[in-house]
Amino acid sequence: MLAPPKSLINLGASYLTSRTLRKLRDGGDAVPSQEKAFVHLCSQLAGTAYGKEIGLTAKITYEQFQGKVPLRTYEDFMPYIERMKRGEESVLWPGRCSFYAVSSGTTAGRTKFLPVTEDMIAHFRKAGLDSLLYYTARVGHTGVFNGKQLFLGGSTTLSRLEESKYPAYAGDLSGITALNLPRWVEKHLYEPSAEIARIADWPTKIKAIADRTWNRDITMMAGIPSWLLILAEAVIARASSGKIRPSYLQAVWPNLECLVHGGVPVGPFASELRTALGPTVNFHEVYPASEGFIATQDAESALGLRLMTDVGLFFEFLPLRDYNEIDLFKVGRKTVPLADVRTGVDYVLVLTTPAGLTRYVIGDIVRFISTDIPRLIYVGRTRLQLSAFGEHVIEKEVTDALLAVCQRHGWIISNFHVAPMFVNTGIGQKRGRHEWWVELRPGTHENPTGPVIAGELDEELQRLNDDYEAKRKGGGLEPPLVRLVMPGIFEHWLRNKGKWGGQNKMPRCRNDREIADELAQLARFSSGNSCSPIILG
Repeated sequence: MLAPPKSLINLGASYLTSRTLRKLRDGGDAVPSQEKAFVHLCSQLAGTAYGKEIGLTAKITYEQFQGKVPLRTYEDFMPYIERMKRGEESVLWPGRCSFYAVSSGTTAGRTKFLPVTEDMIAHFRKAGLDSLLYYTARVGHTGVFNGKQLFLGGSTTLSRLEESKYPAYAGDLSGITALNLPRWVEKHLYEPSAEIARIADWPTKIKAIADRTWNRDITMMAGIPSWLLILAEAVIARASSGKIRPSYLQAVWPNLECLVHGGVPVGPFASELRTALGPTVNFHEVYPASEGFIATQDAESALGLRLMTDVGLFFEFLPLRDYNEIDLFKVGRKTVPLADVRTGVDYVLVLTTPAGLTRYVIGDIVRFISTDIPRLIYVGRTRLQLSAFGEHVIEKEVTDALLAVCQRHGWIISNFHVAPMFVNTGIGQKRGRHEWWVELRPGTHENPTGPVIAGELDEELQRLNDDYEAKRKGGGLEPPLVRLVMPGIFEHWLRNKGKWGGQNKMPRCRNDREIADELAQLARFSSGNSCSPIILG
């Protein structure tokens, strides 16, 4: 099919934006859209090997679905995915699957091979376009479609699966979706070039993108915040000539209007991004996962993200209080569909997708801000919590606490990780405590110290979390310990794990010391009270 000229793209974007604006004015279609998605998915799943095994039928009701279909994690689906990878047909989804997204969920998890079927690619295409239309409807114009859209994603170079009897490939999800863009998007909107998109080495890719795009008309950029900051610095340096150096990206790309971000909370990077990009760039938040595109911003950020109910996924929500990873079978009936969710409750997210992942527990925890228009916030991971001492602190709370402390002092967070420190009578520690590893950007006016940060973090977490406050005031938990580290230690850890670059994320907290002990092996520090005494090994 011939690629449409740019004028037709702008005309189409204007029409679709008007239609999206009408749809977004109320949330009345959300539940019917989910009911339609449920019926469609079940009709497809019923004919698969997995569907037949569990007794799934095309006309199954939701109540029957709850009783027949178990909640499952990736480990439960692994045997079926291995069959798909070998080329077996209609295992989890009708037909064969040619692409697999390699993901660990977090940098500490095991490698996953998530099937990306043709229907899943269609899902990502529709969700990606709808997300941009949510943005244009929100700002009231389609200027983002007038120039190029720069996606800072993973490599499009995929690995052939040797075990497959048919051509099948694995790689980064962003690389797979970039390889399957509609022709008109690739021709008129997409940056960087196909050649640069294949580059796997991130410093090399950043330089190549800066060299190619510094004098192009970029209207939108998307990616992980930490790498977008590095790219901004590279583009500004490339655009500099003699003594003239632009101070932010809008001075290089005058029509840059939108930053699409997701995958990690933007809070720790917000002030730096605003300085690097320019004063009028709009932030647009999305909630993507390798298993599916979940939500996107449709209003002010404080209102949360709107659940994408009509892009082919079926959502269920399991109250966190009922979650039991050891025995998911017993809690399968405790899930609720969108029609029955309540605000203020923390839910474990459960997905059924056009990749055949049925009642799949992806490990994310969400909380609804509103239900008439279904908007939610991401609050953490089921496996990334601090509750070794019964304090039940979630990822969002540790992030919000550190961000609040640093904003008061003008400190900028580069990276951090929190772990429990258990009782150690040998060093006089009679109760548990939290150990924070924090890397801050250099160059602030007020010198940060571990004890100052620790005291303020303690106050913030007591304000945010009643269980933590009770443990602290009841003497069951000692004050936190903060170890400030020199720039580079987290990068060093990520590189050692083979997770440097792309969509990889640093786990913010864990209920064990696996990561903390590995960080300790990489660094030697004297007292942990200042930024100076870190030596990388």
